[in-house]
Amino acid sequence: MIELSGITKTFNSGQPNQFTAVDNVTLTVNPGQITVFKGPSGSGKTSLLTMIGCMARPTSGRIFLRGVAAAMPFQQEGREVVEITSLPERFLNEIRRSTFGFIFQQFNLVKGISVRENVMLPAYPTGEPRADFRARAVDLLSQFGLTRHAGQRVELLSGGELQRVAIARALINSPSIIVADEPTAHLDSKLSHEFMEIAGRLKGEGKSVLIASHDPIVFDSPMTDTLVEMRDGAIVDSGNCR
Repeated sequence: MIELSGITKTFNSGQPNQFTAVDNVTLTVNPGQITVFKGPSGSGKTSLLTMIGCMARPTSGRIFLRGVAAAMPFQQEGREVVEITSLPERFLNEIRRSTFGFIFQQFNLVKGISVRENVMLPAYPTGEPRADFRARAVDLLSQFGLTRHAGQRVELLSGGELQRVAIARALINSPSIIVADEPTAHLDSKLSHEFMEIAGRLKGEGKSVLIASHDPIVFDSPMTDTLVEMRDGAIVDSGNCR
């Protein structure tokens, strides 16, 4: 469960160019579902997901996460629900690594190193033995049909292959929540449908999938459970798709 209460994000506060990207958003995101944030460019959906994913802090409001306390070695350990908006950065880093997997619009893969190393990158800061997460990376590449590309540099791959590498990388730390920002923006229709099939498979494994998109293939997909429509930083509509 993710609960947002009065979330606002303002940039350049007090300046002539002050801009409110997210405006007083209150929302509950149910676990184990695909939730799509729909809206045009500038609607605030990406800014909202970056705050949910602990990559940015809201200007005001509170965000609560359920089921992450075990990842936090501090006084709130053991609590079922944790308010993340006031936590020190070192604890946010831990939550971000252990709870979230991120799929970026531009993929953000590192050129010059292999597909396998790209998938392994988010696991290095965890302190886990390299052999363990290397084996996990090999397994993920096999799941996504990328075994034969494991040793290749990522710049040699096609767009669809890059997308699957990005998804494998997002899963390397076994996160419970996947955050995807415009994941089909650079894919053709066939690959966009393939992405949603993969998202449905992740949902079937019990993961929560949050997607920011203005692609009809995404928000009209039968895999999508909840659609949240945003405009000018605010939620204008929210409801179940079935």
